[in-house]
Amino acid sequence: MGSADVAHTDKAAPLGRWLASLPVHLLTGAGGGVMEAVSRAFQARPGRAGLVVGIAPCGDDPGVPRPGYPNPFVELAILTHLPLSGELGTDPMSRNHINVLSSNVLIALPGGNGTSSEVALAVRYHRPIVAFVDTRSDIPALPDTVPAVTELSEVQEFVKRILAGS
Repeated sequence: MGSADVAHTDKAAPLGRWLASLPVHLLTGAGGGVMEAVSRAFQARPGRAGLVVGIAPCGDDPGVPRPGYPNPFVELAILTHLPLSGELGTDPMSRNHINVLSSNVLIALPGGNGTSSEVALAVRYHRPIVAFVDTRSDIPALPDTVPAVTELSEVQEFVKRILAGS
């Protein structure tokens, strides 16, 4: 999870490549920015085991994704009627609930209100989450209970620990 507008490629690309080295699927909100950058890097890794899955919002026409969704690197798009995001991302009509509840571990990259709402849901639902940021202010209102790390190696350690079940 992270900005839909800014790719933060310095963090998203190495993260996507590393995740693709694991036997996992990548789940995103199917949009641009960080979602597209991490998806591109994940999809480009030769020999990967997982798919790029995107939970995409539909527009007014059910079954037709909003413009810009899914990004070109999503291999399995799950379309949803849930229209809310951003500041309304914790509302029951937000697809953020699907993203958070369907993930074994969550990694938050720099972002705005939408990222903040996903982080809030992760905390609400007691889902394991780590913020991969330069400073805590890269995600507005990042709760103190969410660990913030600056190095990919720290993200790797967190994810491996969660996936190992410890």
